[in-house]
Amino acid sequence: MKREECGVSNQSGPRHVYEVRPRKDHRGVDLICDGLPFGRLWYLEVSEAIGYAQFYSRSHDAVIYVYDEAGNVIETHEIVGEFREW
Repeated sequence: MKREECGVSNQSGPRHVYEVRPRKDHRGVDLICDGLPFGRLWYLEVSEAIGYAQFYSRSHDAVIYVYDEAGNVIETHEIVGEFREW
């Protein structure tokens, strides 16, 4: 699967794409997106990384891909933003 870039426009407007990947040092996971201040954030649990991405994507559409250690997508979370133009 080819990784989409964060902030790519689709039919309904901007869409953020997040990746949750296990760290190579086996100390939790990285939340990765080009839209993040430092490119990636570190979390102990997958659920914490997903929660952060869901919270900060509440005003726009987003998709979260969760990967296993082999690089396979094991979960996908689609988020429909609540922001609508008048």
